Amino acid sequence: MDIQAGQHHDESVGSVVTLDLAEGEKLHVLHPQQIIAYRGPSSGRSDKLMNIKGMYRKHKLIQADFTGACRLIAALPPGFSLKMIELEGGDDLLYDFRNLFWYSSGIHMRTKLLSMKNMLFSRDVIKMKFDGIGQIGLLTQGLVCQEQLHPTEPMYVDASSVIAYPENAQLELTVYGNHLASQHMNYHFKMTGHGTVLFHAGEHHRRLQQDMNDDGVIKRFLREVIPFGGVFIK
Repeated sequence: MDIQAGQHHDESVGSVVTLDLAEGEKLHVLHPQQIIAYRGPSSGRSDKLMNIKGMYRKHKLIQADFTGACRLIAALPPGFSLKMIELEGGDDLLYDFRNLFWYSSGIHMRTKLLSMKNMLFSRDVIKMKFDGIGQIGLLTQGLVCQEQLHPTEPMYVDASSVIAYPENAQLELTVYGNHLASQHMNYHFKMTGHGTVLFHAGEHHRRLQQDMNDDGVIKRFLREVIPFGGVFIK
């Protein structure tokens, strides 16, 4: 399925993405509220409640199905970008539902109930998995990074930045480095396995900006070296 996406970016006000569907092509949009303009027959859009166990934390989730030929124009908030992933069958990645923008026809989305251990680590109950051949669109905060996992050599990834990881991956929630390093970092996923892990950099862009706008090197130093300094020193 060939979907042309043109992105016009302005960091201060967000961005606009244009999606063109050819005759008979179908797109399943999971954040339809972001569609701000549509060109095509009125019957080309059909909304429905998503069939997800428990409607995913008891929210009423709406999915909009678009059938071409048509054009969709979507608005993305500041700091968000669109990442397109090509699936060729046999995909092993488990995705965070919140990052999923759309998926094309030829792909089937299904829920994957996590193990109790992974539920505790990820603070989530289910992930999404795709079967088939086609494309999916991910909404991410900042750029998307993709790294290959190793079966024995662990990779540490900030837990708040993970978008997708292989179903076969072994996960452990931890920190790393010496005592000072482990005191002043977010929890990370220690990952081993086969396949790739996807993560975004948006959270860390904001943290650096906050550090650069901070009001003094002494306060920054005290926050770093004193346990819980970030809580008590404002």
